[in-house]
Amino acid sequence: MSGALHQPGAAYDGSFVPSVQGLRGIAALSVLMDHFYDMPKGGMYDIPDPGFLPPLWLWLQSVINVGGHGVELFFMISGFLIPASLVRHGSLPRFFFDRVLRIMPVFVVLHLALFAIGPIVGYKFFRGIDLTSYLGIFAANLFFVQDALGLPIAQQNAWTLTYEWAFYIWFALTFSMWRGGGKLLAAPLILLGLACLMHWPITAFFCIGMLFSATGFRISIPGRVGLLAGLACGAALYASLVLFHPFVGLLPGFLLFGMVLAPELGLGRALSAPALQYVGKISYSLYLVHPFVLFPLQVIGLKLVAAGVDRWLLWAAFIVLGLVMSLVASAISYELIEVRLRRLLDGAIRGTFFRPLKVGQSV
Repeated sequence: MSGALHQPGAAYDGSFVPSVQGLRGIAALSVLMDHFYDMPKGGMYDIPDPGFLPPLWLWLQSVINVGGHGVELFFMISGFLIPASLVRHGSLPRFFFDRVLRIMPVFVVLHLALFAIGPIVGYKFFRGIDLTSYLGIFAANLFFVQDALGLPIAQQNAWTLTYEWAFYIWFALTFSMWRGGGKLLAAPLILLGLACLMHWPITAFFCIGMLFSATGFRISIPGRVGLLAGLACGAALYASLVLFHPFVGLLPGFLLFGMVLAPELGLGRALSAPALQYVGKISYSLYLVHPFVLFPLQVIGLKLVAAGVDRWLLWAAFIVLGLVMSLVASAISYELIEVRLRRLLDGAIRGTFFRPLKVGQSV
């Protein structure tokens, strides 16, 4: 069977797409893989074989080290999901209320834990920090403005949430202006978006998701050919982001995402595997929680290598223990924070801001 291009049709309606869930899992595992390479170095990047990272083949180093670009996969997914979410909510206040409930509970719990424990263990910038700096960094990171103020990032992976929130705000305002006042009213925000693309090129990956969300365009390549084509596009995407400008990665990223959105064929079917579905479900917790799990393992590894323990043994233990402990901790975070705490907060707070919907009324 040969592949087919599904022409633009109905916009994405917000229904669950298993292959997108699976891609979430791949994105989170990709970033985790990068930290399996990066954290054993212990911050020592200017000497060969630093920390407890063993001497690896250069090609293997290159493969592992591209994992951090899983964030571009997350951006494509957000660009695809957010427009339908906004339409479904029907109002900006309801949309942003649910975005806050989705993003903030896990982030805030980890934020408070980090600022409580960080000074005790001497984590990074907490060593010798004064109260004024402590409070300034605490507030700046809580509201995702640390980069704008030139302050340290607290949670290792939370820098991407600054881009996520900026995208939510920009898209919601642009969409509302377009619907309420037409192209002329939305034009300044569109120009602002284009300026952001030029200054922060990785934000262009939001546009890939937005395009597929608006058009219903899909790329259907069945069977093993589709899987191999998807893997090739994924490899080309990661290679482009490492070797060239992010804009070069837009083409393989576009082809990859188009194949992901054909969930019953080729790549989409592989991404719908049960194991990836579960990792995708807990991917947000996995993305934010795993640095907290890996940090004590990193500290132990650096002490043991200084005592003469073999680097290969330490690195293998770091990967195995880090993977298992990260998945367990993320599953717990998902159940306790993303599900139970979020439900509790929703029930306690929503009625304060919104009137109950009438029977038959939807958002």
